[in-house]
Amino acid sequence: MTYCIGYWLEKGLVFASDSRTNAGVDYISSYSKMYVFQPASDRLFVLLAAGNLATTQAVVNHIQRDLDQEIASQASTGEGLRSCHYLFEAANYIGAVSVAVQEKHRAALQQAGTSAEATFILGGQIGTEPHGLFMVYPQGNAVMATPQTPYLQIGESKYGKPPLDNVGSTNLSLEDAARLCLISEVLTHRSNLTVGPPFELAIVPRNKHTVAHRVTFEAEAPELAAMIDTWSSAQREALHRLPSFVWEQNQDTA
Repeated sequence: MTYCIGYWLEKGLVFASDSRTNAGVDYISSYSKMYVFQPASDRLFVLLAAGNLATTQAVVNHIQRDLDQEIASQASTGEGLRSCHYLFEAANYIGAVSVAVQEKHRAALQQAGTSAEATFILGGQIGTEPHGLFMVYPQGNAVMATPQTPYLQIGESKYGKPPLDNVGSTNLSLEDAARLCLISEVLTHRSNLTVGPPFELAIVPRNKHTVAHRVTFEAEAPELAAMIDTWSSAQREALHRLPSFVWEQNQDTA
C-alpha cells in the first residue's frame, strides 16, 4: 500500500509520500514514489505514484524515454512534458500512458489475480501559466485541485485526512503545509503498517520552476519522533479543554 499527498497553496505546492510498497510478515520493500521532471527551464513537474509498482515504473520509464527522444531529435511531439503548453495536457498525457501500460499487461495480471491499476498525482507549473495539481485516475482521466479542495491523496488516505481537513488552508506557508503533510504521513503509519518510512517531502514555490527543498526522513529520524510527541501532547491538551458534560458541571457545584 501507499500514501501520497499533493497540496495546492497560494504560494506553491507541497508533496509528500511514503516509500513502502509491500508489507507482510516476512517481506517489506521500499521504493521512492516521488519523481521530478524538468525538461526545460520554464517548466517543472512532480509526480507521485500509487498502485501496481510495475505499472508505475513503466509509466515513469515511458515518460523519460519520450523526453529523451524529444531532446535528441529537437522535435516536439505535441503531447509530452517537454512540449505541452498547459498542465492539464500533461495530466492527460500521463493518463494515456498509464492506460496503455495497463492494457498491455491487464490480461496476464488478471489471470494471476493482480490488478494493473495505478493512480498518480501530478503537480507543477509551465511558463507563466498558474501552478496546479491533478489526480490522474487509472482510467486515464484527471481531476484538478481547487482552493475549495486544495489537497489530493492517493493510496491509504483515510487515516491521514483529519489533520488536513481540520488545520489545512490554502494560505498556509509552504513550510507549515509541509509539516502538516508529514504529520499526516506519520499518523497514517501509526494506524496502518502498510504505509511506512522513509517519508519524502518536496516543496515547489510558485513561479520558481524549481524544487526548493526535497527531504527524506528515515524511520529513526529524530524529527519524526519529535513531531508525533508534539502532536500527541497537543491532542491530549485539547481533550482536557473540551466542554464538560452536564453531570460533570453538577458534580463541580455539589
